Amino acid sequence: MTKFIEVSGKTEEDAIKAGLKQLGLKRDEVSVEVIERARSGFLGIGSAPARLRLSYEEPEQPAPEVAAEPSAPQPETAEAPVPAADREAAAEDASALNIDEKRARTEQYLRGLLELMGVEAQIEISDRAGGGLNVNLRGSSMGAVIGRRGDTLDAIQHLTNFSVNRGEKQRLYINVDAENYRKKREESLVRLAEKMAAKTIKYRRSMALEPMNSYERHVIHAALQNYKGVSTSSTGVEPNRRVVINYERPANNGNNRENKPQSREWS
Repeated sequence: MTKFIEVSGKTEEDAIKAGLKQLGLKRDEVSVEVIERARSGFLGIGSAPARLRLSYEEPEQPAPEVAAEPSAPQPETAEAPVPAADREAAAEDASALNIDEKRARTEQYLRGLLELMGVEAQIEISDRAGGGLNVNLRGSSMGAVIGRRGDTLDAIQHLTNFSVNRGEKQRLYINVDAENYRKKREESLVRLAEKMAAKTIKYRRSMALEPMNSYERHVIHAALQNYKGVSTSSTGVEPNRRVVINYERPANNGNNRENKPQSREWS
């Protein structure tokens, strides 16, 4: 089930950190949507914090267990204390077994799903930095797996996470990629953001990008966070929500008497 919370902070990064701490999740486990960007104002007047919406998937809760009938009291017996080193080793072994089990379940689910799609692919699974699993699919029919702007790949990733984590108390994040598409797409989005920001400054007009999902919009926002002369915001509703690159008029230093209203170009 998809849920979300709204958070605020002095900067977007501060708001994201506060939201992740509140949810107890990692950055890759949430989608970030900018509701309102931070404004510094003039001498503190008119300043406003950044407001973000963090969306996340909440795993299904297992059905409550029926309490067993109380048994007759048994005489207590003293148990020998378990050394701390043994407890830590047992916890590590249990964690390793759980990861191995979920790795096997991930591969089994993806093989079945790809077979239904009529796609042959090699499934490479590795440990993800900071926890979780990375899955990279390789083959000759990856176009069908990726889909338009990665829509099919996103759906496969969502279904895999739901299937593998169903009924589990501790959720394991699984990143699914195909021929390193996500990395290439992110690099392409950064180049697009910088190109459109330069055009925004050149023509002094705000420009809207093509509709993107929440993760891709976050890449654009992050790429232009410190880009002088522009700011970014989001407009529209899903699935047609898009990033707008806004032209920021330089502060009036007394030499610039131009007070024409700012125009907006939707491209």
